Amino acid sequence: MSKIIDPNDAVDFMIANSAKYAEAEATKVYMEELRKTIKAEEMKNAEVYGNGEYKTAAMQEREAYASPRYKEHLEALRQAVQERERLRWLLIASQERIAVWRSMEASNRHVDKATL
Repeated sequence: MSKIIDPNDAVDFMIANSAKYAEAEATKVYMEELRKTIKAEEMKNAEVYGNGEYKTAAMQEREAYASPRYKEHLEALRQAVQERERLRWLLIASQERIAVWRSMEASNRHVDKATL
């Protein structure tokens, strides 16, 4: 026996989680943009504190990407993207439940017409 699908439950879920999804998306975008700032700051630090060792932009960039701060930020970005994707797929699943309900209702109408 199939489970009864209530489209209102799916819509309620989407409404209840829309703000969380928006926040997760905003966090992801912010983290992506902040990554550029961290890289620039770490490149500057490499130039300033590298005692002249890191003169070229390529050398500074290498040091920026290797810095603990940049690596920590990448991990935080990974977590932000993971949460956004989790919420996105839950919302997609709710949309699909509504689509299944529509299909079931159409099938039921077809069966009802056939039995008349």
